[in-house]
Amino acid sequence: MLIRNVFYFNYQYKFRDVAVEELQKVHRIYPEIKPVADTYTFSDGTQTDLIKLIGNIPVKYEGRSYNLPILLWLLYSFPFTPPICLLWPTPSMVIREGKHVDVKGRIYLPGLSNWDYPKSSVVGLLAEMISKFEEEPPLSTKPTEYNKDPNELLAFVSKLKINEGGVKHHNQPIKKVTVIGGGDLGMASVMSILAKGTVDKLVFIDVTESSTKGGTMDLDIFSLPKVEVSKDLSSSADSRVIVVTANSWNEEQSYASVVQTNVDMYRCIIPVLARLSPKAVLLIASQPVDIMTHVAWRQSGLPPTQVIGAGCNLDSERLSHVLDIRLNTHKQAWVIGELSDNKVPVLSNILMPRANRQQPEIAPRSKFTKPLLDRAFVMLKGHSQRSWSVGLSIADISHSILVDQNKAHSVSTLAQGWGGISAEVFLSIPCILGASGSTRLAGVSLGEEEEAKLKESITSLCALLAQLRI
Repeated sequence: MLIRNVFYFNYQYKFRDVAVEELQKVHRIYPEIKPVADTYTFSDGTQTDLIKLIGNIPVKYEGRSYNLPILLWLLYSFPFTPPICLLWPTPSMVIREGKHVDVKGRIYLPGLSNWDYPKSSVVGLLAEMISKFEEEPPLSTKPTEYNKDPNELLAFVSKLKINEGGVKHHNQPIKKVTVIGGGDLGMASVMSILAKGTVDKLVFIDVTESSTKGGTMDLDIFSLPKVEVSKDLSSSADSRVIVVTANSWNEEQSYASVVQTNVDMYRCIIPVLARLSPKAVLLIASQPVDIMTHVAWRQSGLPPTQVIGAGCNLDSERLSHVLDIRLNTHKQAWVIGELSDNKVPVLSNILMPRANRQQPEIAPRSKFTKPLLDRAFVMLKGHSQRSWSVGLSIADISHSILVDQNKAHSVSTLAQGWGGISAEVFLSIPCILGASGSTRLAGVSLGEEEEAKLKESITSLCALLAQLRI
């Protein structure tokens, strides 16, 4: 009766009867999980009244049973859209960021990415959650000054090694990068990453499903240091960065059919790569990059902070160079939006990173910035994105991740909630990149012309996504 009352007092839910039926199934198996009406705040600050499920799920780990508190927000189109799933830790608990949980407690599972009601259900989702959390517990007890084991300190010290460079862990992970896909872009990425000098090991895999091939034989012949050539995806295990340049084009006439072949190829490789390297950052360079980055995120089950696309990084670095060298404006700039004619330039509010250690922010639009950026954009016309230049851009992004540089790059990332964007799309947005992935810079208000370009891109991306079988 409680379930039905909660739904029927909220008339914005479109499918109340099937939603009630779905939650009754949950109640029969997990009676301690209760529905409650509450106010949900989206990442852009807007609020709405939603129904949430709150309670505990039983998880066993190393022979002990634990009750993990969770929270599921049900959107108005539930159960045809998946719930927003979060951990709900008590004050004595701390979130452990991992493959299925981000630092804020947001839960990411294949069952959420591939939600397809009525095949998908909350009961099935909770079962998957329990299974994944038994493999990798997402919560731990917060340590206090009184319960720290002195033996932990001794164990920590025993794993340290003193050398001339300072203190290093014996078990410090190597800087391993895997490049998936041959051809000009794959080879350009390999050479550019090696030239940066920060990688300890580079694995080059030319997948059979890809139509962009070549380079493996030459790398085998000349045996470059630190490079392993393979045809087995298992060689990518424990990578820090995985670059995907592979494309699988067919002879279909429609654009959607051509992109679908790439999506089908990704379905064979992305879940495997994510399973073998759950802490890696996936860096997508397949085309169309915004769509394929979205596809990779959905298929991998990884948090969006770990799945990025090369996007507008090359254009952004070129724009910053023009502003710095030719126009004597020593501020970083980025190109945001879709990798198309609808790209929008924005300026940082501080000096270039080499002259200033502050974290940059996007400067608000002004009468000064628009003509300056427009002039710089004109200077960039005619500079195409060739394989070698994109390879250099990929190496630049990989370097920032490998050395935990915390540099701002304009990369394709989940844009939902940024600058008022409500759609689930991937666009290039300035992000701070480091060892754990990407963190978006705060959004700002853009001019009418720029807003119109972003909206047009979002509409076209959503239209194409609707035609794909991800």
